[in-house]
Amino acid sequence: MSQNAHDAGHESLIKTPKQLIITVVLAFVVPILLIVMISQFVANIRSVDMSSSAMTPNAVAKRLKPVADVAFAESGASAPAGPRSGEDVYNSVCSACHASGAAGAPKLGDEGAWAARLKQGEQALLASALKGKGAMPPRGGGANLSDLEVERAMVYMANKAGAKFNEPAAPAPEKAAVAAAAPETAAAAAPASASDKIDGKKIYDTTCMACHATGVAGAPKAGDKAAWAPRLKTGMNALYANALKGKGAMPPKGGNAALADAEVKAAVDYLAGLAK
Repeated sequence: MSQNAHDAGHESLIKTPKQLIITVVLAFVVPILLIVMISQFVANIRSVDMSSSAMTPNAVAKRLKPVADVAFAESGASAPAGPRSGEDVYNSVCSACHASGAAGAPKLGDEGAWAARLKQGEQALLASALKGKGAMPPRGGGANLSDLEVERAMVYMANKAGAKFNEPAAPAPEKAAVAAAAPETAAAAAPASASDKIDGKKIYDTTCMACHATGVAGAPKAGDKAAWAPRLKTGMNALYANALKGKGAMPPKGGNAALADAEVKAAVDYLAGLAK
């Protein structure tokens, strides 16, 4: 091979100043473009992760949705004929708070959270479940649950945390009929004037506090003037309608279907007064 041919094989690809400039520019631009593309890809992955978080408003609303479903199911004609098991009641009512620990509720199966409560004894736990305690409304918000169903749910949750309570059996048919008729008899005997003066704070303490005391699922906290300001601007009639019919994650009547319309309005008046 001649010397000329050897030199031609090693001749540089950059022959002109223009080619040199293009080569230098590409050497800087291409790495920068690659870095930008990688950054956007990572940002998109993080965005997807955040949007699927279990604490987004939509996710919280879905966890609280069973409360609204119970309010409708219990008033329908397809309600079960006999008392439900403790597990059934838990799944349809109690899980709304006890599955996630909302408003300080002890989670199902959390032995540490339940230990102090179990020491109080079965009857004390039952009394709290029936009458309500702290942020938990009477009967866990399932106003149409029978005493037996509430007790079964309490026993179910307590046993999941290490207790060894026996699930109560259903009463004899004749006793069950008397117990079922008792609430209707009491309601018929109540004077019509009993609702003339309603304690809105009491309704709040037994029902509304579960969400409005902590702000769970986006509920405006009691006394938070900034959160209530745009709602108060819509007028009291609009606030009454939202409370009665439900809005967003809030079920109709705050999940307590047994409340009269006047009682719901009294609770709204109380909350609105705290924010003025």
